[in-house]
Amino acid sequence: MKKIAVKGMSCMHCVGSVEKALSGIEGVTDVKVSLENACATYEESAPVDPEKVKEIINKIGFEAGEVE
Repeated sequence: MKKIAVKGMSCMHCVGSVEKALSGIEGVTDVKVSLENACATYEESAPVDPEKVKEIINKIGFEAGEVE
């Protein structure tokens, strides 16, 4: 499981936006976003470039941390 910090979320709409964006990345599955913990977790069905994940989160207006 991969985990990434997501700063700037303030409501469930934000959570839904991040879930939708990450689910749209090829190879990303089982996305779960936590407003309380300010992070997202996901599985990979194929290798996914961590920079792509960060780029997608930043593009929709949030601040992505490093993928762990």
